[in-house]
Amino acid sequence: MALPKLLIIDDDEAIRLQLKYALREEFQLAFAEDRLEAMKALATLTPEVVLLDLGLPPFPDTASEGLKALDELLKAAPRAKVIVLTGNTERENALSSIQLGAFDYLLKPVDLDSLRVMLTRAAYLHALERESETWLTGQDESVRFEEILGNTPLMREIFGVIQRVAKTDATVLIEGESGTGKELIARAIQQRSRRRSAPFVPINCGAIPENLLESELFGHEKGAFTGAHVQRKGKLETADRGTLFLDEIGELGLSLQVKLLRFLQERTFERVGGREPIRLDLRVIAATNQHLKDQLERGVFRQDLYYRLSVVAIKVPPLRERGDEDVLLLANAFLRRTGHEHRRRLRFSPEAMRALAAYHWPGNVRELDNKVSRATIMARGRVIHPVDLELETPSLERPTSLREIRGRAERAALTDALARHRGNISRAAKDLKVSRPTFHSLVDKYKVDSKAFK
Repeated sequence: MALPKLLIIDDDEAIRLQLKYALREEFQLAFAEDRLEAMKALATLTPEVVLLDLGLPPFPDTASEGLKALDELLKAAPRAKVIVLTGNTERENALSSIQLGAFDYLLKPVDLDSLRVMLTRAAYLHALERESETWLTGQDESVRFEEILGNTPLMREIFGVIQRVAKTDATVLIEGESGTGKELIARAIQQRSRRRSAPFVPINCGAIPENLLESELFGHEKGAFTGAHVQRKGKLETADRGTLFLDEIGELGLSLQVKLLRFLQERTFERVGGREPIRLDLRVIAATNQHLKDQLERGVFRQDLYYRLSVVAIKVPPLRERGDEDVLLLANAFLRRTGHEHRRRLRFSPEAMRALAAYHWPGNVRELDNKVSRATIMARGRVIHPVDLELETPSLERPTSLREIRGRAERAALTDALARHRGNISRAAKDLKVSRPTFHSLVDKYKVDSKAFK
């Protein structure tokens, strides 16, 4: 596997030499002494990571040339992760660089172990983003399935169910919390079925008053009730030869449950006020954010209708159970979409990514989409911070010893390698250039569950 490319921009020859010997086994290295050399090197190297000293000639005593270089670097290579170095008394320059789009910063004098951890993490995140770009163009169906994104075992299992059930006309019940993407799953089933070119007709059973819902579903004849001046087709007839999506089916009243059950059994119905049976060819997909089995016990949902609807049941996990990988995958997808809509090229800061991963997401995918959309508008620079997302930055304790720094670095390297190779020990060990026994001993030492990455 090719080593990640690192461009080091520093006018101090002694520091360049020190970094060359410290990092040459982990990165492909290139060096530049000033801004102009850096831009030339950028054109030929296309680095994943850049290490930039803000004190560059011809003004090494200020950060002006370094910040100018940072701005030009990010315009030429917006995906590069730029880590800036600055003096311990110039923290405001570091914060300015973060606002301009730097990935992170380190204060001088630099600890090599801390630098190595930061560079490795930056290279890994660059690789994840590059893979995410590939996934989002549809080249990897294990991550993108129609308009649904997910790379966890739970979501891959759902993709498999969709693929199988779409080939049939079986009725499907989709269960999951509000905002988990139940309608997207229903649409994916439609798109993979023989009915893909026919209508997909959604109706929210909880959004329409019960006295109007029957007419909305089944239609009515002229004169069937006060105000019925013309004959009107309902959603069932509109969906003929296609798919009817009954969202929030748990809100359906008992009298309408009886009528829907009769249609599912016989595939015929009568409009309100009508006497002539109408036969239809359509598929029914229902969804609910309620526990229908609890409603069965309380007698507010018919058992026979439940079994008619749940020939195939799909349980959609809440976002908090899908893991950090799916949260960040979705967040980056939403950021690309909203950034394009608002003509802004943005990225998440490391703190923002930690905040996204740490948040509980009670509103699920819909809430994530909302927060990213807001952040795209509210971010003042090129980088989105936790405050833009209305999230708190998770507290991170600083390491107190060199041993702790090394331990964190080793554990991060283990988890990163396992994530890249989806829990494959042999490939992860080869990636880190250690033997399988050594890798196993490190996994045991740091209590890393390799199965969690499969």
